[in-house]
Amino acid sequence: MSPILTSIVTAAGGVLAGLALAAALLWRQQQALTRARYAAGHDDTTGLPNRRALLAALTRATRADAPFGLVLLDLDGFKAINDTFGHEAGNDVLTEVGRRLTALRGPVRLAARLSGDEFALLVDGGPDDVAAAARAAWRAVVRYPVDLGEHALAVRASVGHISAALGVGPRTLLHQADIAMYQAKQTGAGVHGATATSHTGPPPGTRLRDLRRR
Repeated sequence: MSPILTSIVTAAGGVLAGLALAAALLWRQQQALTRARYAAGHDDTTGLPNRRALLAALTRATRADAPFGLVLLDLDGFKAINDTFGHEAGNDVLTEVGRRLTALRGPVRLAARLSGDEFALLVDGGPDDVAAAARAAWRAVVRYPVDLGEHALAVRASVGHISAALGVGPRTLLHQADIAMYQAKQTGAGVHGATATSHTGPPPGTRLRDLRRR
């Protein structure tokens, strides 16, 4: 092979190697971006969509011309589970609760973990559909104990649900569902429902801080 041809082949090989390296780097960057986007919208412990993802879904729902509602579920006495069995067991409970909520059928569009021991469901349909989804969520969580290997742990929960109303934004809806949930916790009813209003504060005589202490 002549020196000129050898130089051409060598140069071509270098170009191909450079292109292959660039393609590999681009693929890695795309994979890293995909993982970052997933992590930004999902909870590390349960794998469920997180609060950010729920708010985005609520925003889309408020812009659509279709009825929907929000269900919030809070585990009662979860701190005692962590204190007694350890945080790993607590994470197992959270993961199992998330699995049960994700398995709900019917009008449930999205199951999310907000923070700590609080979960949310975005539900399609009117007040009856939302109320039915809230009851189904409560039953799914409390009906059977969570298997922790050496222990079968009974789980208790309080559920609040609210049907969306025209002009009520995602954060107001979330706040009012939160109030309904803590009213369920206060009364021990298990499930409490309400209809959203443009009023952003708690109902007259209701202090959310007091409800959270219970």
